Amino acid sequence: MRIDGACHCGKITYEADIDPEKVGVCHCTDCQTLTSSAFSAFVQVPKEAFRLRGQPKVYVKIAESGNRRAQAFCPECGTRMYAAAEFDSPVFNVRLGTVRQRQALAPKFQVWCRSALPWVMNIAPIRQFARSGG
Repeated sequence: MRIDGACHCGKITYEADIDPEKVGVCHCTDCQTLTSSAFSAFVQVPKEAFRLRGQPKVYVKIAESGNRRAQAFCPECGTRMYAAAEFDSPVFNVRLGTVRQRQALAPKFQVWCRSALPWVMNIAPIRQFARSGG
């Protein structure tokens, strides 16, 4: 499937060819902190299928495994664009919120579930509002 996307301000854009079966959710505590949310949603994109326009800023974090992970974000608006191994990564984890076709890409797997916030697996019963302000 062909996808495209951009940061919030439009300074960084991309196109990619993806497998919709490679859409996932990460519950690790680093993703919780980096997203300021309960988890991170992403789609795995092979390096050769990812075409990025613009120059993201990169922050390198050290994962629990000891691996160095590059976290790329827009230097203008701060939108997180992708995560990848620090050097010559074969795969980019493109942040689902930046994908224009995100409504068609439901997650197929979840990782680091041991770190998931207890309430996140069952939010369906929580009151819902179509817009802010209830």
